[in-house]
Amino acid sequence: MVGKIITVAQQKGGSGKTTVAANLALAFREAGKTVALVDLDPQGSLGRWFMLRVEDDPSLCEGLDFSTSSAWGISYECRKLADASDFVIIDTPPKADSDLRPALRVADLVVVPVASSHVDLWATESVLDLAAREEKPAAVVLNRARPGTRLGGEVQQAASKLGAAVCETSLGNRVGYAEALGRGRGVMELPKSPAHEEIRALKAELVQRLEAG
Repeated sequence: MVGKIITVAQQKGGSGKTTVAANLALAFREAGKTVALVDLDPQGSLGRWFMLRVEDDPSLCEGLDFSTSSAWGISYECRKLADASDFVIIDTPPKADSDLRPALRVADLVVVPVASSHVDLWATESVLDLAAREEKPAAVVLNRARPGTRLGGEVQQAASKLGAAVCETSLGNRVGYAEALGRGRGVMELPKSPAHEEIRALKAELVQRLEAG
């Protein structure tokens, strides 16, 4: 088995990289897949999320693996994890330079969260440029989106002009995402809400992109 590698990247902090990585991992696990998470961000938010699960109830981590890595060690770490897991999800630091390139180089798909602001969109350009240089497919995910607003439509239109694929699925501006993450959970582990279907739909769409190559 050689698992698929998804790198979640964005230059701007606060774009929702860790939220996307954690919730996607749980969506894949819900579908019966094994998932390895790798935290490259020195801030360690994904690691703290994982350890909350371990401390609360180790069974919450069944089907999940976790490790940290440096940029220079990510290639080796991913080869090892991909041999044992269906999916490897890498959470990267908020930067777009040579430290990020190794995490892009190993990816089968680069997922770029963009909050619904033009500032986030401007920060996306360098990440998409690096992904293009590494000849890696990238998918932009609109995060904290407000349906029907003019700003949301402008951001989506501008992202398309950057030459990136924009996911049909967007993640809404919901308190549940932050609440779940702070408790070491995913939104699908909280009472049912529209966020459940958002994450499942995003997972399905990314699988289609991976299968399409």
